[in-house]
Parts: sequence; structure tokens; C-alpha cells
Amino acid sequence: MFEVLTAFMGHARHRPHHPAILDAGGCLTYSELADAIRRTAAGIDSLPDKVGLLAPEDRRGIIWYLALAWAGRTIVPLPGFFSTAQRAHIIHDAGLKTVIAAPEEADKVRMGACAIVTPGVGSALSATPSRENRCIIYTSGTTGRPKGVVLGERQLSASVTALIEAADASGDDRTLAVLPAALLLEQIAGIAVPLSVGASIMLCPDPHAIATAAATFAATTTVLVPDLLSAWVGVLERLKQRAPASLRFVAVGGAPVPPRLAERAEAVGLPIHEGYGLSECCAVVALNRPGDRAVGTVGRPISGVSVTIDRGEIVVAGATVMDGYHREPTGDASCDGTIPELPMASPPAVWRTGDAGHIDGNGRLVVAGRIDDVITTSTGRNIHPDWIEQMILRDPRIRRCAVIDGGSHPRAVLVPGAESLSHATAAEIEALVAALCADAPDYARPRANLMISETALVQQGLITANGRLRRWAIAATLTETP
Repeated sequence: MFEVLTAFMGHARHRPHHPAILDAGGCLTYSELADAIRRTAAGIDSLPDKVGLLAPEDRRGIIWYLALAWAGRTIVPLPGFFSTAQRAHIIHDAGLKTVIAAPEEADKVRMGACAIVTPGVGSALSATPSRENRCIIYTSGTTGRPKGVVLGERQLSASVTALIEAADASGDDRTLAVLPAALLLEQIAGIAVPLSVGASIMLCPDPHAIATAAATFAATTTVLVPDLLSAWVGVLERLKQRAPASLRFVAVGGAPVPPRLAERAEAVGLPIHEGYGLSECCAVVALNRPGDRAVGTVGRPISGVSVTIDRGEIVVAGATVMDGYHREPTGDASCDGTIPELPMASPPAVWRTGDAGHIDGNGRLVVAGRIDDVITTSTGRNIHPDWIEQMILRDPRIRRCAVIDGGSHPRAVLVPGAESLSHATAAEIEALVAALCADAPDYARPRANLMISETALVQQGLITANGRLRRWAIAATLTETP
């Protein structure tokens, strides 16, 4: 974050009274935010080199995060939306001795001998960033067991620079920050990008308040996941309102955007731009640009990143590719077989994503889902679940869908998005899925389908933090259920 902090301090000198952060506590100008970061950095000078951070969803979360970066610490975010077991794993795997947390949230990370602290402020200002910092971003992926993605100044700066260009970001922007601060996508696109260009950020941690906050703030940009987009669209539809005319760029990532949801968003005036990325490549790989959106694609690769397709798999190369996974071999382990805590070899230039896709005739990336999600029916037919799921998700009454192996035909597991479907009979579910998948060949049409509540999925750990259903875990659970 060295380059981000350097750019931010330049704005603090030249535009000291420009609003930097707005939240329930009021407004912090660039000058006030700069002072808060430097004083907090001075106050945490005695902390270890590696620090966990359970960031509150207000100005404190941004101040603490940037103060740790200023102090050159390795930052390990501890997502509040992770389970207790997942946070305990992160604390153990990262070897954390200290975690920064607000007093009211300390119980979420009070584990073992780990010290919980709330940072104070130093008596003097920390003059300049002490050194480049690193982040270890734990991502649950598809297994539920978090793995630590190691990112340094090279990846962070390259990603921020490329996104500034891709989004046409400027100091006139007013960014609505709605994603949890523990998400890498929010740290990069919702915090680092606007502060690097001198823009203003409004924090809106309540998903039910997005429509009101966007209108009140006259937001120009924001970054969403499909669930938040769906909530915003739903509010505007119920109130028969349109999105604020000030909005010019709404980036949506983290999971595929169902075609029907994209159509509804456009109808209420939301300028959505789908993107694709993963933590291993510092959040964003490809993005539809303002004025250059192609439906059904996630846009062109961002600057400094190249994307190729190898036997159907998306392969990413460039400056944003991670240094490696924390505590995993990097090819530079010592002769006694000990794996260093942080990778010490030159970072890999290439990352095989495990995602299937292709590049269209205009150089835009189309993502088809995970390669290992392909279903082979008992009749020998290969089916990619995303293909059928997108057909089913065109019905706005269906909130989520996972297509899994069902023998001679796939099976659809549905999460209702409307009360009218919550009590549907098996025959009604079959008829609905059959109608939605009428354009698919017979072998790909789901049979023996099931409706299940989101609460049940959460309780059984069958859904990821960003709303993706764990297909293989769902399939295994249904197989094991008598």
C-alpha cells in the first residue's frame, strides 16, 4: 500500500478540506484522515510485524487498516462473516499473537494466547510510511477451510493502478462502500482506488440502506456482489423508483450475475459492469469498462494482466499474481524440509485459476464456471452446471440454484426468493424447472429437484461467504441424507 498511501498524502496536502470518509459519525476530511492514520500508526509501533485485523464497518476499520499499512505490518484480515472455526484456523495458521478489534467484537477473536488490542494514538505523528507492507488474505474458496493468499506491494499497487484506469476513477467520484472491509475486493476497489485519486467514500454497511444512501450521497461509483445488487434492484422495483442519475459505474463481481437480474438492474437505471477475479490475482482480472460493456462477458483483462485459455482453463499472468499461499511450499524451502512462513522465492508469474472459459472475438473473457464442476451423467453426457443454472435463475422467484449430479439427468437444488415458492410441492417444482430449461437438450434437463431454505444451507455450511452454493458439498450431503 506504499504507493496508495503516498498518493493519499499528496491529496491531504493539496485538498486538505475535501471529504475523505463519511459515515454515521460524520465527515472526515483528507487532512483529518491523514492525521488519524499517522497518529494511529505511531500508537501501534510496539505491535508485532504480523497483526490480525477484525475491522469494524465504520471509519475505524479504514483507519486501522491504513495505519497498519503505514507502519509496514503484515495485515491478516479476520472476516466477521467467517465462522468461529474459520477465524480460529486463521489465527493458528497465520501464527497471530495480536489481533486488533473493537471492544464490542473482541469475543469473536478471543482464542488461545492471542492478545486482543484496540489501537490508541501516539503522542507524535508517524512522519512517513516505514516500509512496504504485505497482506495475507484468507479465502474460503470451495472447501470452507481458509487458505492464506500472500500479497505484497507489487500486486496491490498494480491492481489499484489498473482499476483506476479501467473505472476512469477521479477525484470527482463519490464512492458508496457497501461490501465488508475484510473483503480484498473492497480493500482494493472500495477504499484504495478512491483514496488514491482523491475521491470521497461513504460507508454504508447496512444492505437495506443502499438505495437511500446512494441517492442521498449522489454516489457515482460502487462495487457490489450479486446479492447486494439484487437487494438494491428489489427496493427500487417496490418503490417504483430509478437509480440516481449521478451513478456512472456499478461494478459487480464475486459471483456470476444471473441474466434476469442484469436485465432488471438495467430497467431501473443501474449502470452495472460485470467483472471477474480471485484473491490469488489480487481481486480483479477482467472488467467491463464504462461505455464498453458486453452482455454475457466479464470484459477485457485489466492493464498489466494477460489471460489465456489452456485446454478450456482460464490462465492469468502478470503483476497481480500472488506471491503464494502462506505456509505452503514455494520451491525455496530450506534443506531440512522446513517451509518458510512467507514465500521467499520469486513469485510465480502465472496462475491457473481452475475456472473454465473462453475469449470471444473482441478479446472479452467469458467465464463458464469451475472446470471440476462438470457433471458426467450415467449416460456419458457432459454438462456444465452454470449453463443450466443460468436458465433457472432467470425466474426472479428463485434466489439461488445449484445443479448437481443426479444419475441419468442432473438435479437442481433451489433456494426460493419468494414466499410463493417456499411451500411448492414436488410436482410444482418439477414443472417449474422443466419450463425454465425447455431450451436445453433432454439429457441436461434436471429431474428429482429439491427446494431448500437458505437458513438450512448456512447451518450446514453449504454456502460461501459471497453467496455461492458449494455444489460438491451439497451433492455429498444429499447423498448421505437418508
